[in-house]
Amino acid sequence: MYRKECYVFDQNQPIPAVVRNYEEKDFSELINVQQECFPPPFPSELWWNKEQLHNHVTLFREGALCMEVNGKIAGSMTGLLVQYKPSDPDHTWEEITDNGYIRNHDHNGNTLYVVDISVRPSYRKLGLGKLLMQSMYDVVIHKRLERLLGGGRMPGYHKRADKITAEQYLQEIVEGKSKDPVITFLLRCGRTPVKAAANYLEDQESCNYGALMEWKNPFYINVSHND
Repeated sequence: MYRKECYVFDQNQPIPAVVRNYEEKDFSELINVQQECFPPPFPSELWWNKEQLHNHVTLFREGALCMEVNGKIAGSMTGLLVQYKPSDPDHTWEEITDNGYIRNHDHNGNTLYVVDISVRPSYRKLGLGKLLMQSMYDVVIHKRLERLLGGGRMPGYHKRADKITAEQYLQEIVEGKSKDPVITFLLRCGRTPVKAAANYLEDQESCNYGALMEWKNPFYINVSHND
């Protein structure tokens, strides 16, 4: 079980918050979070469903996290374990997450893969996304994994796609020449780019690209030597 109590700040006002594993009793509220994060015309069939959420809490409970602010679920983050080879990085979101059902979860995997991170729009100025990401880093360390990995949308890329490649767009953000609402956020969370993956997900704004970004376990070398 994971439980981290902390405070978040609405301007200068501290508000009690908790990051914890989500459970079956939370399913309806987690689906509400998805509805708020991805309103129409986003297809409702792509919101979490109860079968997916059930798999999350039964196949890899450690990777099913939610965040409560003043007792209300304000966001969630989900992951699974995969066996990842840096020499063979190409994949799609649907392939590596089993379309969100995580039936391919590998208990012996070396990498925690991010399936989803969602924060209600009305709570996005409180820094919840970064706290959820840091909490998942805790899981990486606890499980003695090599890394956390995931593909981020590149929603600003469609504005530049006729001038530069996706890799060039990603590099510009890393160099601070431009900003992207998702990629810049992931950089602020400590993630580093691996590559721009073509046909990663269906997303017009990203021109179907995803930025694969990782966080390497800083203790992993010592862990592997001690084993």
